[in-house]
Amino acid sequence: MAIEKHIALLEDILDEWKDRIGNDYLGYKNHVYRVIHFCFALHDCDIEDREKIIIAGCFHDLGIWVDNTVDYLPPSIALVKEYLKQRNLEHWSPEIELMIDMHHKLRKYQGDRYPLVEVLRRGDLVDFSLGIIKSGLPTSYIKSVKEHFPNAGFHKRLLQLALGWFAKHPLSPPPFMKW
Repeated sequence: MAIEKHIALLEDILDEWKDRIGNDYLGYKNHVYRVIHFCFALHDCDIEDREKIIIAGCFHDLGIWVDNTVDYLPPSIALVKEYLKQRNLEHWSPEIELMIDMHHKLRKYQGDRYPLVEVLRRGDLVDFSLGIIKSGLPTSYIKSVKEHFPNAGFHKRLLQLALGWFAKHPLSPPPFMKW
C-alpha cells in the first residue's frame, strides 16, 4: 500500500477552492489525502475507480466552506455535479453523488450497483474516527498515512462545527448523519 504524496487531480480540484476554504485548506486537503489513501487500500481500483474516489473525496465535505453550513451534503453534491458536467463526465454523477450523500451513513451501505459508495464511507470513517475504526486496515498503514498527511486542525474544526450545531439543535443529530 503505497503512499502517494502528490496526486495531481486532487491538487487541481482543491486548488480551485483554496480561497473559499481559507485557513482550513491544509487540514481539509490532508483529510482528503487520508481518506482516498484509505479507500485505495480498501478497494482494488482500476483507473476509473481511482478517479471517481479522488473526485468524490475532494467534494465530499466541500459544502461546509462553500455554503458555510453544517448541512453540507446538498451543496457538496451540487458542486460535484457541476464539476462532472463541465468535464463531460455526467454519466458518473449518480454514483459520485451517492458516494457523497452516504459517506456519513452509520450502517453499511447496502447496494451492489455502486461498490465505491461503501468504500468511501469506510475510508472516511477511518479518518473521521482518527483511526479508532480501522475498517480492516493495518494500524501501521493508518499511522503512516496520518504521518504523511497531518491533521492540521481538521478534526478541531469539525468539533467546532458540531458544537455550533448542537448549541442550536440540542436534540437533533447533524443533518449529514444517516442511518
